[in-house]
Amino acid sequence: MSFPMVEKKDLLTSVQMANFISDGFLRFDEIVPDEINQASMREIDEKRVPSHYERSGRELSGLWPESDGFGAMFRLPQVQGLIRSLVGTEPLYDHHAFHKVGPRHVEGQIWHADNIIDPRLAFDIQLFYYPHDTPREMGGTMFLPGSHLRRIHETDIGRYQNFRGQMPMVCKAGTVAVAHHGIWHCAQPNATDSMRYMFKLRINPTVRQALLWNTDDLDSPEIGNILFRNHGWYGNDDRLEYAQRIKLWRFLTDNDHYDTHYWLTRVENNPERRIAAVA
Repeated sequence: MSFPMVEKKDLLTSVQMANFISDGFLRFDEIVPDEINQASMREIDEKRVPSHYERSGRELSGLWPESDGFGAMFRLPQVQGLIRSLVGTEPLYDHHAFHKVGPRHVEGQIWHADNIIDPRLAFDIQLFYYPHDTPREMGGTMFLPGSHLRRIHETDIGRYQNFRGQMPMVCKAGTVAVAHHGIWHCAQPNATDSMRYMFKLRINPTVRQALLWNTDDLDSPEIGNILFRNHGWYGNDDRLEYAQRIKLWRFLTDNDHYDTHYWLTRVENNPERRIAAVA
């Protein structure tokens, strides 16, 4: 089974890509129709989609072809557009997880990142899918914007409780978030009387992640300011974050000379030209 062709209108823009580089994730509210949301929750309850991992490295396009819930969700044109924009054509399945949290579940996860064991500029993405309304008291996922390029290993940050600027995924049914694999996050307690569902899918690229999106606005003046967004929680280390984002933007735009505010240009200035000594 192959994915349908992605239309240009469903691709991400350069401004959206810059926001992804700055924040580490994007959210798309209420993009999944209700019939797919309902089918997805039935598939969990009836165990019609395996809860265990599939074979890592298989083609994503061949995953769950008969599914009218989760399979239908990631085959939606807008979801295909964001996948295509971030990891390109023919992506691979890495793993998935169904998170089903019961009523009045008072424990939450500790802060963590998912298995950060490599220094690549290339990145995997993770889809977080919320098939029902998720108000704040139901918990959901807490993300820390701008954390994805701060390399840690899994639970290194588990001793922390709250961060300035943390963002809970308060959302309506059918909302999808897509995140860089390095994003810091944690599940929150469920203080309601209802079951909470969330589906997560990690996807690997198989092509060079350069200029995969709609680049019509590549020269937008907004982009430099977006890459310099200060999320506040990293204090005086903000300059380290800006440098990392510019490097990743260079990688994604296939432009080794991109800079903003002269940030990397000054530190890359290492002249080799010699002049004669003054007699």
